[in-house]
Amino acid sequence: MGLTVSCSTTKNLPEGEVLYTGYKVNYQSKPTTKIGVTAESEINSALNKAPSTKILGFIPLPFGMWVYNDFVKYKKGFGKWIFNKFAAKPVFISTVNPEVRTKIAKNLLQDYGYFNGTSDYHVIVDPKDSLKAQITYDIDLKNPYFIDTLYYKGFTPNVMNIMERTKKRSYIYPGIQFNVPDLDQERNRISTMLRNLGYFYFRPDYLVYQADTTIVREGHVMMRMVPAAGIPAVAQKQYYVGDVTVDILGKDGQIPNKTTEYKGMKINYYDKLKVRPSMMYRWINYQAYIKNDSIRLLQSKRLYSQYRQQRIQEKIAQTGIFSFMDLQYIPRDTLATCDTLDVSLQATLGKPLDAEFGVNVLVKSTDQAGPGAAFSLTKNNVFGGGESWNVTLKGSYEWQIGKSRGGGGSSMNSWEMGASTSLSFPRILFPTFGKREYDFQATTTFKIYAEQLNRAKYYRLLAFGGNATYDFQPSSVRKFSVTPFRLTFNVLQKQTDEFKQIAETNPALYLSLENQFIPAMDFSYTYDNSSKRGVKNPIWWQTSFTSAGNIVSCFYAMFGHSFKEKNKGLLGTPFAQFVKLSTDYRYLWNIDSKNAVAMRVAGGVLWAYGNKDIAPYTEQYFVGGANSIRAFPVRGLGPGGTKPHTGKYGYLDQVGNVRLEANIEYRFPIWGDIHGAVFLDAGNIWNMRYDSTKPEAQLKLKTLPKQIALGTGVGIRYDLDFLVFRLDWGIPLHDPWETGKKGYYNIEGKFIKQTALNFAIGYPF
Repeated sequence: MGLTVSCSTTKNLPEGEVLYTGYKVNYQSKPTTKIGVTAESEINSALNKAPSTKILGFIPLPFGMWVYNDFVKYKKGFGKWIFNKFAAKPVFISTVNPEVRTKIAKNLLQDYGYFNGTSDYHVIVDPKDSLKAQITYDIDLKNPYFIDTLYYKGFTPNVMNIMERTKKRSYIYPGIQFNVPDLDQERNRISTMLRNLGYFYFRPDYLVYQADTTIVREGHVMMRMVPAAGIPAVAQKQYYVGDVTVDILGKDGQIPNKTTEYKGMKINYYDKLKVRPSMMYRWINYQAYIKNDSIRLLQSKRLYSQYRQQRIQEKIAQTGIFSFMDLQYIPRDTLATCDTLDVSLQATLGKPLDAEFGVNVLVKSTDQAGPGAAFSLTKNNVFGGGESWNVTLKGSYEWQIGKSRGGGGSSMNSWEMGASTSLSFPRILFPTFGKREYDFQATTTFKIYAEQLNRAKYYRLLAFGGNATYDFQPSSVRKFSVTPFRLTFNVLQKQTDEFKQIAETNPALYLSLENQFIPAMDFSYTYDNSSKRGVKNPIWWQTSFTSAGNIVSCFYAMFGHSFKEKNKGLLGTPFAQFVKLSTDYRYLWNIDSKNAVAMRVAGGVLWAYGNKDIAPYTEQYFVGGANSIRAFPVRGLGPGGTKPHTGKYGYLDQVGNVRLEANIEYRFPIWGDIHGAVFLDAGNIWNMRYDSTKPEAQLKLKTLPKQIALGTGVGIRYDLDFLVFRLDWGIPLHDPWETGKKGYYNIEGKFIKQTALNFAIGYPF
């Protein structure tokens, strides 16, 4: 079979069809308002139709059409495969439907207040080929209309009173440009507000707008909101919450066979009641402060509230007790005078135990490879209130598989193992304020842990401790984590002669690893709007603050010890004292449904003082590796302009107390679930204090630009939605230390040997 590709894009078109080659939009006038800019964007989206004669819709290379014309004749074999994989389906003028698109544009002009706006189109035939044509759309916005007044009419006195009292929070007000999206938001606002105040049957479509442009000044419109025709009487009637019945099915769906009551709440359950009635009562009957526009009130337990219904469902779901839950509000009877809704909650118990086992094999950019495993077992609903008890065991082993970039040699083997147990409560355990539930998602977690790290022929480190942490999420985009107490004890158990030699020349490394307590408090704030409706380009931003040793030092000060006194002990062992501030900002720009640009800026400052001038090794910053600056090994940079040691343990002391990092990555599809990436990474770590053993490590503005490491590279990802396998090839562009080479590109040695290959699971940021 001979395969040839011609340059014609129209030779095999169906009879009577004209190939669509693109479009152009001509605006007679440009919008002058923010809403007008939105209208223009909506119109452009409605008119947008990518032709089959361009790659990605804008590169004028009709490769897909060439394949279509030359391979459409093949019904099987390799030619058919080529056609299925690379041919572009022709887009015809008839299938673009410019008439329909023009009407949609006209409707959008009306929706955004351009009542006198016009839209039209022309088909421009290619003078060189009559079977090709493009479409030109002509849009004339003319002058927009603005809201003059808005008032309500025809509602019951109580509904009218509520609407008038909250009018200042309205999306519609005098002077705003008329636009349907704001009208819809206002209808939803009023409907939600009324449903939170007992109007169980109210819906947004029961609100209708009437507009009049004849009785107000030119270019303005008077708005009136009235009830929809045929609105049922129950929609303008308040309802109260009555009796509560809870049906708890067994974990295999067994029907309840026993009954109990608690404070008027009836609970039907199977065999054995595994939920404390007092907790169920709290979840269903808590009083929640909510904000209804300008009305801030304590919701009555008896008055129905859509907000409370959502919070009850979220709170019970948060406990993890049930695998299924259905909450319904049912009228007590069918009489017209009925104003009571009885609550029916049906739920199925979930599994009491959850187990998770994971195994992986990692190849690191430090030329370390090895298997890792983790086993986690969780017992749910430990005390009948949604508590969970978790036990986790983990371990890993690594061995050297080649030479590091610094030239180090072979067999540096390491292993790591750890165990932890935690007990979590789905609420703020203390302090408590009576028996009222907090009106947000919250958990209290107590954890103890132990980890053993062994660096073969070097040192062995044991770290154990515990903490108490509060996590609470007051909104869908904001999350706080507060750890008022965290105590870790680091024990340097084993030291080799080689380690002692390094410690003599680098005492700061030894001091960071020596036996010490780390009594700390942590606070972190996370903003994540990816789950918010309508967000096209999500933002993730996390900032954390840690304070260690300061409270203990204050106790010493109360007994006459100077705040600047060194090596004060806790149970006979020195304790660390420092403050640490870190932040990580990420932005994802979704160009379209398949192409995106991900960006990250991260930084941190760590300052040790008072009792110890050297921060613990585990608290200091490092960069490099699969999730950082990918052209350099993990811990393969810094601090500052310090050149990495060529020995096999050199990377161990490449830590610092200042971190700056920035990354940008373009992500694009390749084939099916396979995606590609092109990235650029920059950053480094530094020390705040001067160290005579590493004079180039101190942060200085004068040397900062040349001490920023820079790397680029390409990557490939296999995205299974629930799991992403990632392979990145990092290429260094600039070393932050003196290499003896002039110019910005100062990488030493052969090109291929200086690159880094990173295999990881998940996206880097």
